[in-house]
Amino acid sequence: MTGLNQYSELLIYLKSLGVADTYINVVTKGENIELDKMTVFPSLHIDINSGTFPSSGTIQFTVELSCWDIRDINKEVNDDKFWSNDNETDNLNNTLAALNRIWRIMNRDFNENNITASDNPSIEAVKFDKKNLLDGWIMSFDVEMPNTTISLC
Repeated sequence: MTGLNQYSELLIYLKSLGVADTYINVVTKGENIELDKMTVFPSLHIDINSGTFPSSGTIQFTVELSCWDIRDINKEVNDDKFWSNDNETDNLNNTLAALNRIWRIMNRDFNENNITASDNPSIEAVKFDKKNLLDGWIMSFDVEMPNTTISLC
């Protein structure tokens, strides 16, 4: 990844992982998760929240990857109080599996490209996010990469 700044390189790389995953249909970025009716879920949402320069040779970013799928409510009556009447468990299983696949690929690629990622990303289940019937997981981690944008020579 050369010729672009590290922020753009990281976005392009993360997007490519989402596009390559067989479960994910759309990849978005930025502050707002794409909720229009044209979105074909499941989706991966990328948000690079902040950054620091821990040394003159590196830049560190805080990244959140959110994987979402839409909750389907079964119209048939179900008296099972444990599993309920929807696909919440399936959504949480599938979105977590997608994030796990992406994390494993990132770890392999980062090691090969002199990039460091947090050892233990945090993951948080989110159900019915913002009352929009989306379930999924948010994975947060830090990435530190070489700062090669500026050369004074």
